[in-house]
Amino acid sequence: MEVFTAKHAEQTAKSIAAVQLENGMIPWFDDGHCDPWNHTECAMALDLVGEFDRAERAYEWLAATQLENGAWYQYYVRSFVEVDRLDANCVAYVATGVWHHYLCTSDEKFLEKMWQVVKPAIDFVLELQTERGEIIWARYSSGEPYSFSLLTASCSIYHSLKMAANIAKVVDEPMPNWELAAEILGKVILNQPEAFAPKKRWAMDWYYPVLSGVASGNRGLSHLEEKAEIFVDAARGVKCVSDRTWFTAAETAECAMAYLNVGELKRAEELFATTFLMRQKDGSYYTGYAYPNENGSRNKPVAFPANETSTYTASAVLLTADALALAESELVEISPSPAAAVFVSANEKVA
Repeated sequence: MEVFTAKHAEQTAKSIAAVQLENGMIPWFDDGHCDPWNHTECAMALDLVGEFDRAERAYEWLAATQLENGAWYQYYVRSFVEVDRLDANCVAYVATGVWHHYLCTSDEKFLEKMWQVVKPAIDFVLELQTERGEIIWARYSSGEPYSFSLLTASCSIYHSLKMAANIAKVVDEPMPNWELAAEILGKVILNQPEAFAPKKRWAMDWYYPVLSGVASGNRGLSHLEEKAEIFVDAARGVKCVSDRTWFTAAETAECAMAYLNVGELKRAEELFATTFLMRQKDGSYYTGYAYPNENGSRNKPVAFPANETSTYTASAVLLTADALALAESELVEISPSPAAAVFVSANEKVA
């Protein structure tokens, strides 16, 4: 297995920084669109290599574009709104990013400043929580909520609520209602699958309950094992969707963290190793590889979408490398950041 080194990390971070705009926004790729969730993911990746100024510029962009109701639009292109839907998961994720930056920098002034962004964002999200506990996934720009919830989004929101509660305690404004909302949401995720729109072909709906920390321990491991044969190929990584031979580096990296979260270091390493297949010379990563002639005599992988390298994919790999470093994996030769356990609560227990 190839080893991920500090040089790899620096190259990958540079590939992300090269796409960042002067206003701080980080699109998916050059001249591509940006959504607040993946933008925040990229800011976290930049923090891992000490690019604190760039990361703060990314958070300043979020602060400058936040709407009065605490939300952001779903997609932006440069200074323009591309899709004016209000996605609750995209809104909530700022809390995870802000907490991650604080752990990396110990900058309390930053945390206090961004509290003014995080608080209205979380309040917006919790207005979409149903009586049963799930989070409606979005609002139309008119303010009217959609009629259904998404499992992956709710899992990510659960994790963001936990991070938001951490921030609240540090700034001395504890929010027990946020913690209660997360607890109720977690119970729905674990016990009431009918609360969510069915998206069973998507890998994220499979591993996100474990990645987010909702399903942990033996239950989390059993959850992963139920569908591992459907989504995982030991030589290629994780399929984005079950019915296509399309393996994506972001899903593969995230799933590796899910396995770390239940103490399965070897499985995590096996998955992470396959991300090198999609790594480019400049440190960027193809979004994914497809195998269009799986049943034919020719089966060479094809980058899909065509030749696309994406900043959020590179970021997922960096965050996973950081988590593996904390787990003392022999597959990475980098020092773990102070935020390395943000996605892997079981990291210290990995053996």
